[in-house]
Order: sequence, then C-alpha cells, then structure tokens
Amino acid sequence: MSKFDLAKAVGFQLNDKEVSWNQRDLLIYAVGIGAKKDEFSIVNELDKSWAPFPTYPVVLMFKGLSQDVVDFRQLMSEGKRTPDLPKFDPNRIVHGYQTIEILKPLPAVSGPGWKLQRRIVGISENKSGIIIEDESVLADGNGIPYAKLYSASFNLGAKVTGSNFTKRVAGPPQAKPVPKDQKPDWVISDQTTPEQAIIYRLSGDYNMLHIDPSIGKAAGFGGVILHGLSSFGFAARAVISAIGGGDPRSLKLFGARFTSPVKPGDALETSVWAVGAGPDGTTEVTFVTKNVTTGKLCLGGGIAYVKKFEKGKL
Repeated sequence: MSKFDLAKAVGFQLNDKEVSWNQRDLLIYAVGIGAKKDEFSIVNELDKSWAPFPTYPVVLMFKGLSQDVVDFRQLMSEGKRTPDLPKFDPNRIVHGYQTIEILKPLPAVSGPGWKLQRRIVGISENKSGIIIEDESVLADGNGIPYAKLYSASFNLGAKVTGSNFTKRVAGPPQAKPVPKDQKPDWVISDQTTPEQAIIYRLSGDYNMLHIDPSIGKAAGFGGVILHGLSSFGFAARAVISAIGGGDPRSLKLFGARFTSPVKPGDALETSVWAVGAGPDGTTEVTFVTKNVTTGKLCLGGGIAYVKKFEKGKL
C-alpha cells in the first residue's frame, strides 16, 4: 500500500510565485522565439505597433523576480510540495503540454506585486510514468488576472499506484482534429539558429540540457536540444503573422503538446487550419509544427484563438 494518495494531491494549492519583468526582458524573449529584424511589433519598443509578445508569461515560472541567471536545479526543489506525491527526479521530467489564455494585455513593465497563483489540477499515472497538470493564474498587485496557464510535466518512470489512474478538475480547451483530406489554410516556414537555445535561456530557463552537449547525450538526445517553449513561441509567431497580421494583441489563446525534440539550427514548418469561430470574435485554429530537419512533428494538438487581420482596418 503506497503512502502517497494521487487523488488527494489533485487540487493542492502550491506556493504563489512572485514574478516581475521589464521591457528588456520582453525584447530578449522575442529574439529567443526567433523574431526577425523586421518584426518591429515585437523587437522595436519605439515602434507604434510594438506590444509585449502574448506568450511571454510562460517563462515567469522559471524567471521569478530574478534579473540574473537562475539555478535550475535549485528551482526544481523549491516551494511547497504536496505530501501525497513522491519526490520526482528532475533529470527525468519532460514538458508534456503548455497552454496560455490571455485575459488582459500585458504591461511593458510589471511593477511590484505580480505573482503566479498555482494549483495542481490533474494527475495521471500509466506504465510510462506520472503526469502532473497544473494551473497558474498571473495576477497583478491588486489581484487582477492577466493570463491563465496550464501545463503538464511528465515524470518518466515514476510510480505510485502501479496501475492506470486519472483525475482532473480543470484544464485548457482541447484542439479540434486536423481536418481530413484538407490542405492547411496557412503554412509558415521558419528557421532556428545554432545559437537559439543560448539566446532563449536568457529568459529564465537555465536547464543545462539546453547548453551542455554532454547532458543532452546522457539523456539520449545526442546533444543539446532547444527549449520546447522556444519552439512553442516560434509557432505562436507563425500563427500571429499568418492570421493576426503580425499584431501580438491578436492572440487570445495558444496551446500545444510537445511531441519530439528540436535541435538548435533545425527548420520548422507550422501548418494551420481554420476550424470555426472562437470566443469574442476570434477565429479558432488547429495547428501542428513539423521539424523539417527530422521529418517529425515537434508540436501536436495545437489550438489558438486569434483575431483575424482584416485588410483596410487599422
């Protein structure tokens, strides 16, 4: 009989995480997700079209309040841990999925008092390991929510019950299937650089897997791999450029599953299908991102709600 109770762990309130950012952080993040020299709406803070890139809050769990490098191993051991879960091996944790819903446009500078309010909303166990799903609400110093994030961490090889188990109390919208026998409405190609991971890590995720080739080889990846959340940002840029006219404010929800690794320097191709009307005048799309270099999908089950750019409208 296990001393851990997975069912009781669902709903557990984790420690709030204090967070902050400035304009420079937003500009560094934009370059980390592949922004090009002419994408003034995310790289030139003096351009009238500039706005914070909407997926930026995904880095705050790593960055916290720091304006310096973060000790990734220490970060993984911080905070309140539910007594109903075992301690997981940080070297055997992979990101399963990530979704962000933008409730209000981010300010260019956070100011004091911002935090991520976090809770565990789902746990699954199967023969491969244990998946922990959590919900984070980004709120300002007055408690006003600006974004809601859902993510899943897959703890490879972990066991508690030794059998299949699932309990979930909340979660993000799920993507509609890719339409059968229908070509995508948009296909956006992009290229990561060999330096992509060393740039993206400056946003707060200093996991050595993304800079030390020996760690990547030991983990079975053959060397350094790109942060999944950098590929996630590449895909968000693709959706915004294709459907939202390049306006960062057009994106209202974005999510995907991480399905295979990307190495810095790999080419990416995001295929997007319009699948209906989303909430509040948005278009709902389903997307996948292919790693052209390996031929494998690196992001699957993609969903986004985006305000469609109409020519002639400012």
